[in-house]
Amino acid sequence: MCHVRAYLRASTEDQDANRARAQLQAFADDRGLDVVGWYAENMSGTVVDRPELFRLINDSKPGDILLIEQVDRLSRLKLADWQRLKGEITARGIRVVALDLPTSWTMAAKAGDEFTGRMFDAINGMLLDMLAAIARKDYDDRRRRQTEGQATAKAEGKYKGRPADVQRNAGIAAMLKAGASWSSIQAATGCSRATIAKISKAA
Repeated sequence: MCHVRAYLRASTEDQDANRARAQLQAFADDRGLDVVGWYAENMSGTVVDRPELFRLINDSKPGDILLIEQVDRLSRLKLADWQRLKGEITARGIRVVALDLPTSWTMAAKAGDEFTGRMFDAINGMLLDMLAAIARKDYDDRRRRQTEGQATAKAEGKYKGRPADVQRNAGIAAMLKAGASWSSIQAATGCSRATIAKISKAA
């Protein structure tokens, strides 16, 4: 008997990773499938090493279903990272079912004849690759447009950049004054060494 494990992802902490949970549950209920695990995390789809995603993969057995809302929830990865992730999924014998990829829905149906199953596996694999590539291109395009917009705003004197975190910076300055090491400050605040250097220089 196969098990369904649902993966939910949002890019930032202020987004709700569980937003699509009801939609995935309804999809499973309509097909008489039991979702045995929910795996949610707030991480960028451009990062391959995601703890909850790999916990799902490690929990899965051959024939289990990885259920997602959209392919971009699984991947906005560069080609090499996508191939690595797909290799992990394939090695485990996991079937990917995405609500935005109707051909994958056959993976959630009862097994048919071997030829039909292999044909849909091949079609689904090809479409997964295509949608993963589109998701990455969409991410790259949005980043490019953002960079171009910032460059235009800077040229027009309208771009002010991200506002300074005054409270955090004051804390860093205090730690520097107390003799704390840069590494310990990084560990405590999560800021970059460049930020510490800038505050140290200003002090």
